[in-house]
Amino acid sequence: MEDLELAQELLKAKKNVVDEIQKVIIGQDEVIEDLLVALFSKGHCLFVGVPGLAKTLLVSTLAQVLDLGFSRIQFTPDLMPSDITGTDILHEDTTSGKRVFQFIKGPIFSNIILADEINRTPPKTQAALLQAMQEKQVTVGGNTYPLTPPFLVFATQNPIEHEGTYPLPEAQLDRFMFIINVAYPSKEEEIKIALSTTSGQLAELKPILNAEQVLKFQELVPRVPVSEHVARYAVELVQNTRPQQNGSAPDFVKEWIDWGAGPRASQYLILGAKAKALMDNRVATTIEDVKAVSRQVLEHRIILNFKAEAENIKVTDVIEKLLTTVKA
Repeated sequence: MEDLELAQELLKAKKNVVDEIQKVIIGQDEVIEDLLVALFSKGHCLFVGVPGLAKTLLVSTLAQVLDLGFSRIQFTPDLMPSDITGTDILHEDTTSGKRVFQFIKGPIFSNIILADEINRTPPKTQAALLQAMQEKQVTVGGNTYPLTPPFLVFATQNPIEHEGTYPLPEAQLDRFMFIINVAYPSKEEEIKIALSTTSGQLAELKPILNAEQVLKFQELVPRVPVSEHVARYAVELVQNTRPQQNGSAPDFVKEWIDWGAGPRASQYLILGAKAKALMDNRVATTIEDVKAVSRQVLEHRIILNFKAEAENIKVTDVIEKLLTTVKA
């Protein structure tokens, strides 16, 4: 199938997927858009929001609509790495009578993984996700087991509860393509939510895409053309977040930022912009597409210093200032 035909198929599929999700999720249009950009870009997502904003429901609904394998892992302080990856069990062979180790797969062996409240488990267990997210495989007992594509980790995190939590290390955060902030609904949306969730009627969801179709669209995204001009803008945006970058960073970056985003941010900006272009019915990437995904890509990759915190400067403030400073 030609790429142009496949792009039209993706556009139609996106509309159908959104329509199905909105049978359950009211509002949160930008969140759903960002989620689908990450899905088609093969990118993992971290959802941040207070309890009760349907973060878990959104991911489980997506899994149903995509007809993919789904595993929900509730992260708790006593969760062990083997509870995620699986473990070797001593098993007696009934024919030979010998005892052999048999690998029992953990919940990570699925297509969509929901890591619920990921910051409630210690770093050792958080790290169990690292290899899977980066290499799409798991190593247990010296043996390596591949994960079946498509494989995506969607994690949730509560920003207001700090007791009993373990902040995600930068290496873990960098594995997530997007950080998606889930905000409170508007008054009208909340009225609809209150009415629909107390009616006793459950929406019937129908699967729109299967694993093979999702993989086709994921393979299409990297083939979307991007000009050197747009790629240069994405890289300059990332390099300007680094106060140590050859003295070229703006003064406010040197004043407020300890560490800027790494090269993975440039890759994700371009990849996200390509998916965004396709979903907006365009076959070439623009600078506006890069800007549209910049906050989601950069927010968790910029570390502010004490001066910025003392002045109540937020990472989003820095990103907004960068978007007006870096010339297209």
